[in-house]
Amino acid sequence: MREWLRLATDRSTDVAAAVDSVLIVINHGDAILRGDLSRGRLLRMGLTALVPYGVSTYSSVGHFVTCSGTAPLGTKTSARSPKFPRVVR
Repeated sequence: MREWLRLATDRSTDVAAAVDSVLIVINHGDAILRGDLSRGRLLRMGLTALVPYGVSTYSSVGHFVTCSGTAPLGTKTSARSPKFPRVVR
């Protein structure tokens, strides 16, 4: 479980860093250029950054669960899940 979490968070951090930058520029670029960075806007920018990280972490853990054929915390995986080689970094 700890290995899954470490791999998932490493992968998620990489993905989220790229996606966050693009989303923040799209959603808040005009305000950044104007210098309109209120507390509320900074909070929204932070929340904008958390969403891709959460989605990427969730999908990475799901991938590792599917590949290993087991699930953490007593959850069940489908018996029909394809078996893929383990990802080793």
